[in-house]
Amino acid sequence: MVKILLSISLFLLPLSSRNLANNKINNHNNFENTADYKFLSWSQELFDEINDKDIEIIVFRLALKGYLKLVDENELENTGIITIIDFSKSANEKRLFIVDVDSKKMLFKELVAHGTKTGVEYAKYFSNKRYSNQSSLGFYVTGRTYSGKNGFSLKLHGKESAFNSKAYERGVVMHGANYVSEKFVKKNGRLGRSFGCPAVPSDKNKDIINVIKNGTCFFIYYPDKNYLSQSKFLK
Repeated sequence: MVKILLSISLFLLPLSSRNLANNKINNHNNFENTADYKFLSWSQELFDEINDKDIEIIVFRLALKGYLKLVDENELENTGIITIIDFSKSANEKRLFIVDVDSKKMLFKELVAHGTKTGVEYAKYFSNKRYSNQSSLGFYVTGRTYSGKNGFSLKLHGKESAFNSKAYERGVVMHGANYVSEKFVKKNGRLGRSFGCPAVPSDKNKDIINVIKNGTCFFIYYPDKNYLSQSKFLK
C-alpha cells in the first residue's frame, strides 16, 4: 500500500520534482543495502531490546563497532558479552554496563572507579604510562582470573597501542574494592578511586568477573577527541 501511494504521489508532481523524488527514493533504497544501514538497524534493535535509559546509544554503538572489529579479527574467545564503562558519567552513578549480546539483556549495571589522577568525581585525564595512576581508554580483551592483593581479580589486555597497550604491564585489572559502594559515596560525597584499575563493588566482584572473564570485549569510553578520531576500532 505504501509503495502504491508513493507511486501515485510521484505522478502528481511536476517532472523536475518527480525526478528529484525518484532520486531520493533510489538513494534511500541503496542506503538500505549498505553495511552502515545494517549496522544502524541491528544496533538500534539491540538497544531497544535491552531498554535501559542509563546507557547512551552513541556510547553503545561505539562499543558495538569495536566489538565487531574484535570479532572480525578473531580476538574474542567469547563473543556473547560486551562490557562498557562510560567515564563521561559521574563516578557516583552506575556507569559500568555488561550486556549479553545473544539474549539482548543487561546483565549488570554497577558503580566502577577510575584512577586517582584521572579525576575526582568526574574522569578527565587518561594515560597509557606506567605509574600514572590514570585510567586508560579504549578496547580491551579480558584475560584470566587470579587471586592477588585485591583478592579475586581479572587481567585485561589493551588492544590499542596509543591508548591502553601497557595496561597489562601496569597491572591494570578489574578487582573489588570497599571504596566502590553507595555507602562510601554517602559518607564521603563521592566514590573512591583506584591506581588506574576499573574497580567494582566487593560484593559483586566475583559475579561480574566470572561472567566477563576469558576473552570478552571490554570498552572504556570517554568523549576524548583525540581518542575518538585516532582509534582504529572506531574508524
